[in-house]
Amino acid sequence: MNDTESGPAASPRIIALANQKGGVGKTTTAINLAAALATSGLKVLLVDMDPQGNASTGLGVGYDARRSGTYAMLEDGARAAAVVQPSAVPGLSLIAADTELAGAELELVMADRREYRLHDALAQIGADYDAILIDCPPSLGLLTLNALVAAQSVIVPLQCEFFALEGISQLVRTVNSVRQSLNPALKLDGIVLTMYDRRNNLSELVADDARSFFGDRVMETLIPRNIRISEAQSHGQPVMNYDHRSSGSLAYQALATEVVDRLGLHAVRKGKAS
Repeated sequence: MNDTESGPAASPRIIALANQKGGVGKTTTAINLAAALATSGLKVLLVDMDPQGNASTGLGVGYDARRSGTYAMLEDGARAAAVVQPSAVPGLSLIAADTELAGAELELVMADRREYRLHDALAQIGADYDAILIDCPPSLGLLTLNALVAAQSVIVPLQCEFFALEGISQLVRTVNSVRQSLNPALKLDGIVLTMYDRRNNLSELVADDARSFFGDRVMETLIPRNIRISEAQSHGQPVMNYDHRSSGSLAYQALATEVVDRLGLHAVRKGKAS
């Protein structure tokens, strides 16, 4: 008997994609990992917590098409189910970053349960999904804190460039602090090396340094520099929809397989046994 036939529904795995440094491939990884997980058979929700809204745009929801989303959910008390919208990828839904989200950082300061707003909202709809991915802002403010309190896992995209490892140390301290004070279930479950260029010795050096420092928390899958990834985003599509045979698409599909294995994700809501 599978999990869809008996007992309470299993909780989804909630994964925060975080790095306080911008330009590291965080949102790109959020979009394409979410799409690849959905393509593998999971029911996935992507929550855009970045006021820039690039994850929403990357799934084809531009500013003109935005409706109530994360701001309405966090600040106005909108039910999460009311702000979910479908994407062009079967099995992947989105809570978009509405335009008012930029002001939420200041407004949350005086709010009740300010660190738990996202946690409480996602608790209403968690049973509908196998995995929930949260695209965090490139900062360590209250929006990112909400994501870390709501999540069980943190995945950190790490650009294969100079100074990349220095930028991750503050995030690791923040994860440890959140685990000690607000969310004991939180774990740093993976570091994804992005923008990897085999022709560049620096990429290899950064990858070696990351594996030396973080050990098996560094994912085996390397995300390459690939023009198809950038082109796909400009068309509001995940790369696997844009060019499923490109090296970028194949890399994100491999990353999804690795994440499923590493985190023990199962498509129980599709009638599959876990």
